[in-house]
Amino acid sequence: MQYRHLGNSGLRISEIGLGGWLTFGHVHDERSGREVMDRAFACGINFFDTANVYASGACETLWGKLLGAYPRSSYVLATKVYFPMGEGPNDRGLSRKHIMEQCEASLRRLQTETIDLYQCHRFDESTPLEETVRAMDDLVHQGKIHYWGFSCWPADAIRRSFGICGERLYAPVSSQPHYNMLLRDLEVEVLPACRELGVGQVVFSPLEQGLLTGKYRPGQPLPAGSRAGDERQNEFIRDRVSDQRMLEHIGRLHEVAGAAGCTLGQLALAWILRRPEITSCIVGATRPQQVEENAGASGIELSEQQLARIDEIILPVTFSYDYN
Repeated sequence: MQYRHLGNSGLRISEIGLGGWLTFGHVHDERSGREVMDRAFACGINFFDTANVYASGACETLWGKLLGAYPRSSYVLATKVYFPMGEGPNDRGLSRKHIMEQCEASLRRLQTETIDLYQCHRFDESTPLEETVRAMDDLVHQGKIHYWGFSCWPADAIRRSFGICGERLYAPVSSQPHYNMLLRDLEVEVLPACRELGVGQVVFSPLEQGLLTGKYRPGQPLPAGSRAGDERQNEFIRDRVSDQRMLEHIGRLHEVAGAAGCTLGQLALAWILRRPEITSCIVGATRPQQVEENAGASGIELSEQQLARIDEIILPVTFSYDYN
């Protein structure tokens, strides 16, 4: 496993991180979750990403139990705040009240005194950005978080946040975008802004929830045990697996993976990590073997010819994503 600095910060995290979205608290119980977590540590993964909203807090609770088996200094723990955690008018968003209350709740569930990376899960247009930035700065000063960042923020909000921080307030160090071979919106505005400001990228859905592993084939039934066939975790993929044209193009990537001496999934991760602005790819896993395969993507280098061939195959079926 190789490690990279998170943006301009001194924090180093593994090129492959483990995420809890749709798996821990949904698919995994304590036994199966421990198998996956143990394999992640064995592979050198030190970056673990969750959110308060994942499984309505159950993911954080489970991680609090599982991570307790490891020295706190041996891993980097990230969680997020924004989405509704109750029915009240202040149980959502990025107001100072919600951020402070949810940070305390996450600390309790995670059974830790400090969150290494606390991220704003989306941008909140209803709260002054100054209020959000100062709340995060206060949490750093209180010792409850070490760093803060954001997920799926527009470029103008990112730039404005740095203007507010200036030289006095702690600025964000991370961006958690949805980015992979099939979805490249990030490259237009957000990636250039983050590169200029020294913000590192910790990418989610780098395999587009399994599409880029090549397991789904055109005209074939869904593989047994796959995410697309599991009602507990297929909300965001069930429509995509019916796109026969996309599946055909993805299947053609096997030739590139073969030439690179890796699996198709490892190829997709290495394609993302080709960019120095990317710090880590966050992967989900239902089985320990998936963690091990994904971790094997760290350190793979692709040639210019291979990168050009990937673009030739995939660009015709790339898409945009609406986060609203």
